[in-house]
Amino acid sequence: MAAQRASNSSAKAKKIDGPESNASEDLEGFGVAVVREDGKWSVTPLPASALTSLSAAETELREMRSSGAVFGLLDVDDELFVVLRPAPSGTRLLLSDASLAGEYDIAADVLDELNIDIPDFDEDELDDIEPWPEGDLGLLADLGLPEAVMSIIVAETDLYPDEQLGSIAQRLGFSDQLGTVLDKLLR
Repeated sequence: MAAQRASNSSAKAKKIDGPESNASEDLEGFGVAVVREDGKWSVTPLPASALTSLSAAETELREMRSSGAVFGLLDVDDELFVVLRPAPSGTRLLLSDASLAGEYDIAADVLDELNIDIPDFDEDELDDIEPWPEGDLGLLADLGLPEAVMSIIVAETDLYPDEQLGSIAQRLGFSDQLGTVLDKLLR
């Protein structure tokens, strides 16, 4: 992801789903809710606020009230991704690159929720810092994505976050549904 940082050094960018608004919400990327119910996958877009606020993303997912598995996939500014899975005992979280928590509010929210200190790097240092994940690499294991495979996907730092999330979707069997939603979002 260090290569990605060089090509996209600004944490502020145009949203894909509407006109520019508050600068803290002007991020590229996407958020989707994924639901598995009765053996079928469905994918629906999340509002842009899910990219800037962990609380907003959790609220959107909790409101889905499915009897099956529900989780969210967030591609934040083509720099990092977050997988979140609300549960009665608390939300299980995975952040692909904790080194960027000083740059992105949602990454800081994830580390805060995990009780991990937010790293403090100079902006000039970011290109030289190797990314590292934080959180629960096994949060989708019961759905067919073992922790070891998730570790490999997260370690593929030469891929962009949307490609890594695409790998997750492919492994779990909802890549067509994800592709359909992304095609509509990116128009």
